[in-house]
Amino acid sequence: MTTQTQSDKDRVIVFDTTLRDGEQCPGATMTHEEKLEVAELLDDMGVDVIEAGFPIASDGDFAAVNEIARRAKNSVICGLSRASPKDIDRCAEAIKPAKRRRIHTFLSTSPVHMKWKLQKEPHEVYEMVIGQVTRARSHTDDVEWSAEDGTRTEHDFLCRCVEAAIKAGATTINIPDTVGYTVPEEYMALFKMVRERVPNSDKAIFSVHCHDDLGMAVANSLAGVAGGARQIECTVNGIGERAGNTALEEVVMAMQVRNDVMPYYTGIKPAMLTRASKLVSAVTSFPVQYNKAIVGRNAFAHESGIHQDGMLKNAQTYEIMTPETVGVKQTSLVMGKHSGRHAFEHKLEELGYQLASNQLEDAFVRFKALADKKKQIYDEDIEALVDEEIAHAHDRIKIISLTVIAGTMGPQSATLTLDIEGKHITTQSTGNGPVDAIFNAIRALVPHEAKLELYQVHAVTEGTDAQAEVSVRLSEHGRAFTAKGADPDTLVASAKAYLGALNKLTSKSSRVPGVENRIHSTDVG
Repeated sequence: MTTQTQSDKDRVIVFDTTLRDGEQCPGATMTHEEKLEVAELLDDMGVDVIEAGFPIASDGDFAAVNEIARRAKNSVICGLSRASPKDIDRCAEAIKPAKRRRIHTFLSTSPVHMKWKLQKEPHEVYEMVIGQVTRARSHTDDVEWSAEDGTRTEHDFLCRCVEAAIKAGATTINIPDTVGYTVPEEYMALFKMVRERVPNSDKAIFSVHCHDDLGMAVANSLAGVAGGARQIECTVNGIGERAGNTALEEVVMAMQVRNDVMPYYTGIKPAMLTRASKLVSAVTSFPVQYNKAIVGRNAFAHESGIHQDGMLKNAQTYEIMTPETVGVKQTSLVMGKHSGRHAFEHKLEELGYQLASNQLEDAFVRFKALADKKKQIYDEDIEALVDEEIAHAHDRIKIISLTVIAGTMGPQSATLTLDIEGKHITTQSTGNGPVDAIFNAIRALVPHEAKLELYQVHAVTEGTDAQAEVSVRLSEHGRAFTAKGADPDTLVASAKAYLGALNKLTSKSSRVPGVENRIHSTDVG
């Protein structure tokens, strides 16, 4: 929480890389429209820098970064580039429409990366640092340079490269824990060492970028700030490749709740954290674990009798922050088939959703249909319904009808009608079980070679009439896409989830050149 005693030196810049590093999480790829929606929310939420993508990776990435740059109101729009002139120039072109723009360029500096990945000697890498920053600076005054695998880089060489980067014009220096290897005390000492040894360190802002391979990304990031860094690179829900990134919502609330020992502040609006979490979860189809700090479903739930007794007497006995602080409303079961549109819209606002008028209308129609099937509509039911509405709003393939015949006498069969870009097509298929029959029917109507990597079912709420929420992940040619589907009928939910993943796989915005996977494997952090 900010106070009158806090000064600019205590201000921590929030650099969100959900749209770049977060999207590199296998299966979490977003469509063009979804990226724009997430970027708009991040901009409104107070994120200082939005790393919108990797422009050289594909035409789709370039288009998304360029459009986000065009629409941004407050945030600095940043693009990532490797050390090559072509990368840097492409990045500069993508971010050009932004009112405030940044080029983020990186290069490996650790012995293992220089030897095996770059296959270059340290003196060659040193010269490349100067060249890449100089070229980036010719395009914009805001340049960030990252020492990839910085936590495993020799200190002398790291200091030389940082000094050279700042001298060449870098205004932000990022020392990432690319492989999630460091620990808090070590990371804090690293920043103190670099800032003390590099003569021109006062000319740049230092940044942390941590991965969660050992479960210490948030702790390491906060330790880096204690060591002098003033920018934290993070993602909503902590999504990212491997074990993920530093979670934006966790570092923001850690500094606010424990401002007594971490006297720093950000420009983030905490009340929007839950809304951001829900949106990112919906568009990526990556569920938030129930016990996730700050934004998990159980973050403010108390089941223990001792805890409940304490909460009834005084909420501070077991809550260090109020749910309202992060945008969670304490709601009750009030929705049903007699609820009107205004009540439904109010409930969505309580749950942290803001839908466009057409999305709201579609969601309300589906709510009414669900209310006819279920006597009790829980908040979780509405969340599942709306998340699916957001995730599938731009699908070109939609389910019209499905009839399944199952039982002990097999083979099981499915009759399926799809709307494919406005045209209705029907087929009947059999399979080894009803789900297999449905998926075979989809493959017959939309031929593809994607492999089913994940099929997972869970009940949204309790009871035999509970909605089923199905997660499906499809992979093809090194790309993986995940989607969720919800419906009181598990088989219908299965079809929705499979089609959701297939829509992502076949959308034009997701068709990228083969070079994309190679480029993404050279990730900065």
